Amino acid sequence: MVLLPPGPRRPLSFARGRLPGLQTRRRFPRPPELSGSSTVPARPWRQPEAEVLAGGAPAASGWRLRRAMEHVTEGSWESLPVPLHPGVLGVLQELGFPYMTPVQSATIPLFLKNKDVAAEAVTGSGKTLAFVIPILEILLRREEKLKKSQVGAIIITPTRELAIQIDEVLSHFTQPFPQFSQILWIGGRNPGEDVARFKEQGGNIIVATPGRLEDMFRRKAEGLDLASCVRALDVLVLDEADRLLDMGFEASINTILEFLPKQRRTGLFSATQTQEVENLVRAGLRNPVRISVKEKGLAASSTQKTPSRLENYYMVCKADEKFNQLVHFLRNHKQEKHLVFFSTCACVEYYGKALEALVKSVKIMCIHGKMKYKRNKIFMEFRKLPSAFVHRCGRTARIGHGGSALVFLLPMEESYINFLAINQKCPLQEMKLQKNTMDLLPKLQSMALADRAVFEKGMKAFVSYVQAYAKHECSLIFRLKDLDFARLARGFALLRMPKMPELRGKQFPDFVPVDVNTDTIPFKDKIREKQRQKLLEQQRKEKTANEGRRKFIKNKAWSKQKAKKEKKKKMNEKRKREEGSDIEDEDMEELLNDTRLLKKFKKGKITEEEFEKGLLTSGKRRAKTADLGISDSEDC
Repeated sequence: MVLLPPGPRRPLSFARGRLPGLQTRRRFPRPPELSGSSTVPARPWRQPEAEVLAGGAPAASGWRLRRAMEHVTEGSWESLPVPLHPGVLGVLQELGFPYMTPVQSATIPLFLKNKDVAAEAVTGSGKTLAFVIPILEILLRREEKLKKSQVGAIIITPTRELAIQIDEVLSHFTQPFPQFSQILWIGGRNPGEDVARFKEQGGNIIVATPGRLEDMFRRKAEGLDLASCVRALDVLVLDEADRLLDMGFEASINTILEFLPKQRRTGLFSATQTQEVENLVRAGLRNPVRISVKEKGLAASSTQKTPSRLENYYMVCKADEKFNQLVHFLRNHKQEKHLVFFSTCACVEYYGKALEALVKSVKIMCIHGKMKYKRNKIFMEFRKLPSAFVHRCGRTARIGHGGSALVFLLPMEESYINFLAINQKCPLQEMKLQKNTMDLLPKLQSMALADRAVFEKGMKAFVSYVQAYAKHECSLIFRLKDLDFARLARGFALLRMPKMPELRGKQFPDFVPVDVNTDTIPFKDKIREKQRQKLLEQQRKEKTANEGRRKFIKNKAWSKQKAKKEKKKKMNEKRKREEGSDIEDEDMEELLNDTRLLKKFKKGKITEEEFEKGLLTSGKRRAKTADLGISDSEDC
């Protein structure tokens, strides 16, 4: 079993698998409650048919119809109008492909007649061989043989895993032709090593993801001039073009196209034809031929976008029941291989840890975009596991094989079923809730209490889920305000509610946090716990030092300010006192002089004339002092 998040920006396509909540894809028999019996008769494979439309400028309906080839069905490889090389036929026989699929029988002749092709077909219809075989045939028929450093074909895919698959298929066909070299350029590897490998071994056929290929075109430091190497390019293939655009690679694709020669054959393959894909067709293909593979007997308006033998189911359950239902389902189907999709990478990490502990005797592998080098190793390990090959919804029903998919939805999301059936041409059947399921959430909480790693993963998973839900492109159905956060938190087995903007100001009376100080929860890994304790001790010391420093600085600043104010106040008071004492002394002296004169006059010691003269002298002295004071103030 492998757990992984969906590809980015693909929330509405059930076949690509980004649905809110949990999803599981596997091969399992149709449930009795749907079929009416405990056994399910084998359903005949409805043979798809291919409709070939040659179009120039698109008309109002999207393409202008020039000719149509109705009912192009499978046939032997020898029946092709353009014969294949015996070496190619030998590989097809070794791989066990005696007949062509409709998309192959329609695409290969047009490719070999130097037509640009835009093929639309459901996943699992054989699109890979529809472009691998023409690439080999076109390169084999070149008049001038390719040199080691010359690139004859480029295949661009949206993901590393798909690139690895295509490279593996291509290696079977290049084995009989040692004159051709192939190279795989994907993210998660050292680009310097890729450059060195290209210089040493060459790369007549490049299988790459857009980001790494764009980087190689721009890379000059290692002496690689890829722009000159692609001048001999004959074929460009864009596989899963709809996903290339949905995942935000449009700018990279446009940059790559600028480096490529105009005289080339271009093939564009996708499961759906969107407006963005049609824009890419107009920009990158010249007078293209459109190939559309449809389910036989179905009207064009009702053509489903998933393989005919893929059974799609949905189960409606509450947020705190979803995990229990998932575990019960996996325990009852241990013999099958499953893919379980989650909304985010953090959810993959958290539930992967939980399922390892709760679903015994089943190998659990986690894979997501942040794993880099480990991701490819896990992917290859999962592919080599025994039992039915399952890749994802659409990968479970490959070329006539059966497969099943199950999506878990919340009650408020049930209208999404009608949306998928009408808008995405993907009908789903209801699967009833499984009975007698065990409540495993207390066990999950116990795991979080025993190991801080589980506790932290759970908190991160909850936060990432809420944030992803808020950004869902189908926001009319998946509304954040309708989420029951308390029930959702219980479903994640949280010990307490996390602090996040989406929960600010909300109350959750239905959620009861665990009465424990989460800071005391240790890591089960002794090394991590030792590092955590060391970090906590360092943080405590820094906090204490910072608090003491802040208090000291604050007190020091306050005391200085207060002392300054006190000093200023004392100086003002002293000055006023000194100024006031001078004035009082002068007045007192004059008053005493006047008193003495008066006493002398009463005793008859001085005459009246002398008394008045003494008073006059005292008055002149006061006037003179006043004049001096005014002049001093003016001088100031």
